[in-house]
Amino acid sequence: MHSFCERTRRITAVGIALVAALLSGCEASPLLATVSKVDLERYTGKWYEIALLPNHFQRNCTHSTTATYKLREDGRIRVVNRCIQEDGAVNEIEGEARIVDNESNAKLEVSFLKLFGISMFWGDYWIIDLADDYRYAVIATPSRRFGWVLSRTPTMAKVDLQRAYAILHEQGYDTGEFRKSQQRTP
Repeated sequence: MHSFCERTRRITAVGIALVAALLSGCEASPLLATVSKVDLERYTGKWYEIALLPNHFQRNCTHSTTATYKLREDGRIRVVNRCIQEDGAVNEIEGEARIVDNESNAKLEVSFLKLFGISMFWGDYWIIDLADDYRYAVIATPSRRFGWVLSRTPTMAKVDLQRAYAILHEQGYDTGEFRKSQQRTP
């Protein structure tokens, strides 16, 4: 009969071997480069979605997608995402963002789920390009599963959109997978 410690060591060894085997088939993505500095006061406000890498949580959004950010007293950021669905209904969700890299403010995490008042399931939100005058921003995730091009106005200059796509391509995204968003103004 094996002792408890010996069984624990064997289970741990098997677990480590299993994880190593699973990870050996994974390709490491090169780390995303973010902008060097984001002034959060200037970044807050309303942004219009110009393009996105389609994702499951926005599948019902057909047009007029916006994100509005507001600094909170606790240092976090209130996030309100809004879009119009095919049937004309407004789809709105509120969440919060927290700064992950206090040196640049370019790496954030966002959560849209609270349980007992605690935000859960944080997702990456990295700012990889930002116009000097904050007229547009490019948002990415290290996994490259999500990506957005945002603008302060419902339309974006062609040269700015081309730059945004060039940055995304340089950072390892397939820009052919991005979809232009429809913005309809009332």
